[in-house]
Amino acid sequence: METLELIQKLVVVLVCLYLSWRIFRYIWSFVDVEKDPLVVLVTGAAGQVGYALVPMIAGGSMLGLDQPIILHMLDIEPAAEILKGVKMELMDGAFPLLKGVIATTDVIEACKGVDIAIMLGGFPRRKGDSKDLIFRNVGIYKAQASALEEHADSNCKVLVVAHPANTNALILKEFAPSIPDENITSLTRLDHNRALNQISENLNVHVDDVKNVIIWGNHSSYVYPDANHATVDIGAGLKPVRELIADDQWLNTEFITNVQQRGQAIIKSRRLSSALSTASAACDHMRDWILGTPKGTWVSMGVYSDGSYGIQPGLIYSFPVTCEKGEWSIVQGLKIDEFAREKMDAVAKELMEEKTVAYS
Repeated sequence: METLELIQKLVVVLVCLYLSWRIFRYIWSFVDVEKDPLVVLVTGAAGQVGYALVPMIAGGSMLGLDQPIILHMLDIEPAAEILKGVKMELMDGAFPLLKGVIATTDVIEACKGVDIAIMLGGFPRRKGDSKDLIFRNVGIYKAQASALEEHADSNCKVLVVAHPANTNALILKEFAPSIPDENITSLTRLDHNRALNQISENLNVHVDDVKNVIIWGNHSSYVYPDANHATVDIGAGLKPVRELIADDQWLNTEFITNVQQRGQAIIKSRRLSSALSTASAACDHMRDWILGTPKGTWVSMGVYSDGSYGIQPGLIYSFPVTCEKGEWSIVQGLKIDEFAREKMDAVAKELMEEKTVAYS
């Protein structure tokens, strides 16, 4: 009898605890609890892309409208005054999410406590030998990677944008060995967005209705935009792009060259390289990586190859990925035809050559 009474009392206590917990959660849901700020580093922040990117970050386009940030901006000494002006404009923008700004030419100060690093800074592209560009960037990325290694958060996530982005990311990885391999990525989202736009214009649909194009490999003249698995929402379900366009000649030639040559077309028209679209793509890349990709869709990211799709491990190579809870996964099991295989291998060969130059 005593045992039964004890069990009854225990049940009553457990029920009361459960109800109390439910009431507490309900009340807590109405309490506005501000997140801790994330420290975001932007290198090359005084440049065109940096000028376009930092207000996007401060306004919440990258990490969401509920995520406070502290912005660290780094550039070289000759750009110090320009960087100072960018900081003034950020402060005058009165962004509610912006909890602090550091504008500096000191790489160690810039890297302290960094949670997210967006690497825009690098030796500028010029006509001539691409090997010289790689050599010069080795020194730049060695210094920045070493500072991240010593002073950034241990789980810092890095996006390399400066050309050649894939190889620069590989250099950074070598000099920041404690940053996990999966936390170092390169930008091919600009090419991904350009491919979406080409298809949307061809079909006269909204770009948001086009899903699952793929950018394989490298952000270069060899970049391979693949529409074989892309779909379009036509209001009555998803339809394959190849079925809707019904023009393999266009998809295998003009579509690819339009994406490959879009940057040059912008330079010819604007007299300057693409800055706004690059900044927007960097925001897209980090937002999807941190907050997750929509269900049923993938995006393109330059990530450390694990051998998927026959791509040699040890390269930073662009794959289709899905993201969840700050982690990316390469989409597996996609059918690769002979045409795609040839293009993918050509980009892998280019990246192997760049890696050899960098390591030399």
